[in-house]
Parts: sequence; C-alpha cells; structure tokens
Amino acid sequence: MSHDYWSLVEAWTRASRRGAFNMVEVACPGTDRALLCAELGAGDAPRIHVTAGVHGDEPASPWSLLSIVEGGLLDPRFSYRVWPCTNPSGYLAGTRFNAEGADINRSFSVEAATPESQAIMDRNKGSAFVLSLDLHEDFEADGFYCYEPIVDGDAPLSRSILHDIEAGGFPLQTLDHLFDLGYPKDEAQAERFRTLERGRVLVKTSAERRLFPGLPLSLYLLRTATRRNVTIETPRRSKWEDRIAMHRIAVVAALTKAMDLLAT
Repeated sequence: MSHDYWSLVEAWTRASRRGAFNMVEVACPGTDRALLCAELGAGDAPRIHVTAGVHGDEPASPWSLLSIVEGGLLDPRFSYRVWPCTNPSGYLAGTRFNAEGADINRSFSVEAATPESQAIMDRNKGSAFVLSLDLHEDFEADGFYCYEPIVDGDAPLSRSILHDIEAGGFPLQTLDHLFDLGYPKDEAQAERFRTLERGRVLVKTSAERRLFPGLPLSLYLLRTATRRNVTIETPRRSKWEDRIAMHRIAVVAALTKAMDLLAT
C-alpha cells in the first residue's frame, strides 16, 4: 500500500463519491500527469489549504490525509482545498523527486517551477487561505516535530499541536543545529533563519525566503495566499499506524486553534 499511488487514487475517488466534496484532476503542464484536488465545505467559510505527498519517499502522509477526511476530522466551520498527493511520479517510484529528478518542494517560483508546482500555482491564483497545512515525514527523526512561521511575535498553532501530540503518548523530536532541517550547519548563521525548540522550528519567514533559490510550498503560500502555515513532520521510523495517528492529531489541533484565533 505504501507506494501504491493508484490504490490511493481509487480510495480518494471512492471517498469523493460517498462524501460531500468535489474532486478534480489538475493537469501538470507539459506532461501526462495530473494532480488530484478536492474541494470541501461551504464556499463562504474561511478556507484552508492542505497538501500531502510532495516527497514520494514519505508515503504515510497522503493516506493520513484520506483518513482525516473519511474520519470526519475536518472542522466543518472551514472550507478546504485538499491536494492528496502533489508528487504522483515520485510516489510511484518511492523517491523524493519527481520523474524529471526535481524536488517539487523547491520549485514554487517562476524561475524554478516544475509541472506539479505550476499546476498548484495556476489553480491557487487569486485564492486566499486562513491557514495552510503540509503533511510530511522525516527519515532521521525519532519523534514528531513541525515548522511554523512566527506571526505577530508568536507561533500558537504549533504549541497546541505539540501539547496534543504529547497528550496522545507520542514523543517529540529534540532539535539542534546538527539535525538536518535544510538550514546552514553553522549555528550562528542558521539562527538568522529559525529558532529551535523541542518539537518545533520557529521560522523567520522574511529571512528564510532569501535562503532558498526555489521556494518551498510553505514559503510560496506565505508570500501569496496566507499568513499562517504549519509543516507537519512525523518520524518515518515509527509504525505506519502511529504516523497516521500523529498526522490526525496534528491536523485537528491546528484546525481547533485556527478557529480560536479567528474568533478573537
């Protein structure tokens, strides 16, 4: 099941027939590939952008997202644009990269665009979201962690997520400058871009945008469509069912806190 993309497509198709959501295929320009995109919820509700599977060697996240949707865990006070798997060719091959050998999560800019990132950017053009969530896994991690940009001096969503992850009995990852997070290994230099706490990376967005020649999905969305983002990382070494459970807990906690923030 883990890298069976067509089983994933069939499962999402069945869910769309049973559930009250519309699913379409969005063409990836210049290829014969397409991305599944599901629209859920009332059109006038605050909108949330949710993605999974940008790296094909992180197989649990698309199935976690399906579990969340089928389990009725998406807060009905929001509406959602959901991308079940944003790297089909990489998922089929079990690789980080797409069929052309590109890391899609470093391609969300005009200069570096891949067919997959271009499809997402085209469909999102003119859209606004109160929050974006991106589901990942990490081969090196022994515990859960997440990234959240600092907004108005705080990162409240990740704080709520970590509380609920620990309450669910799952470990948090201890992070330091030697743990591979994509930042410079020099601690003083890396501090310009992020602050590390147990279980979370607090992103300094304006500085981080200058770090990546091709933008990750999170930075593209923060630049164009939303003020808040959480990138969720479950430990690839953990059992499949535990990774699914951690993603479920994290998404529910983020949605709950996001609604609290809207209400204040």
